[in-house]
Amino acid sequence: MSYQLAGRPNGMADVILDTDAYNEIDDQFAIAWLLREKGRVNIKALTAAPFFNSRSTSPEDGMEKSYYEILNLLDLAGENELSKRVFRGSTRYLQDEKTPVESSAAMEIVRLAREYTHDKPLHVLAIGAITNVASALLLDPTIAERIVVIWLGGNGHHAVNNHEFNCSQDVAAARVVFDKAVNLVQLPCRGIVDHLTTSEPELRQWLGEKNALCDYLVQQTVDEAETYAKGKPWTRVIWDISTVAWLLDVGREAVFDVAEHRPIPEYGHYYSFSSERRPYNYVIEINRDKIFEKLFKALVLTPCQSARKPPDLPDLR
Repeated sequence: MSYQLAGRPNGMADVILDTDAYNEIDDQFAIAWLLREKGRVNIKALTAAPFFNSRSTSPEDGMEKSYYEILNLLDLAGENELSKRVFRGSTRYLQDEKTPVESSAAMEIVRLAREYTHDKPLHVLAIGAITNVASALLLDPTIAERIVVIWLGGNGHHAVNNHEFNCSQDVAAARVVFDKAVNLVQLPCRGIVDHLTTSEPELRQWLGEKNALCDYLVQQTVDEAETYAKGKPWTRVIWDISTVAWLLDVGREAVFDVAEHRPIPEYGHYYSFSSERRPYNYVIEINRDKIFEKLFKALVLTPCQSARKPPDLPDLR
């Protein structure tokens, strides 16, 4: 196959969102945005990614909490019919670059991808450790030509190091995805996406009291910020909306990418570079205001049901 750069989809885009939704509050914004773009996005699956930090006791626990947080967001948005398309992901990170972690999420990515072609691909938005996607590529390498992977992960090429959460959790998975013959879009965190900051006054101005889902997003963001900046000025990066912004930016007005040779994510948390590596879409600039304008407009258009958790879900907060 030829290694053409990925283009934004014209018309309806079929999408999988792979998310560590319980890790922090930005995943919820990305999920909510996709849910409110029914005229442009067809969500084929939502898959729970592993994570391990102070909000989980293990990668498996992080994945499980993310699974229930996805269901919680669907309930708040009045989109419970999508719950049957939510899949549990990897319970651990890759042990090497050859052995997949089998999971319902990885198998569903494979199953769905087989229905697409190089000319009409499935778009996989990944906003956590990329374990599920790497596992799917290892389980069936032929799907590489049928999907476009849009990943928020790693830092900018110019950054001092590549010790970024999504990448450093599972470097083996990042190396698999960067090495496979798959159309790849990278949205680097430090130096690029970290411009996507917002504040409590802005959130309350544009989203406050618009609907239950918006109220949830605002309050979760404020509550998290107050754990480390209470009584101080703060802004919060809403990292994960960058993948949705790239997908929807058909006119290339807000997210700008160029062709670069794929770097090699090294286990020491830095990049190696080679001009012999295949090209990929490397995002170099974003227009912060245009992205938030589109996000806020989408989130307030549709009323949501009253804020509540489904009775059969554990209270993970």
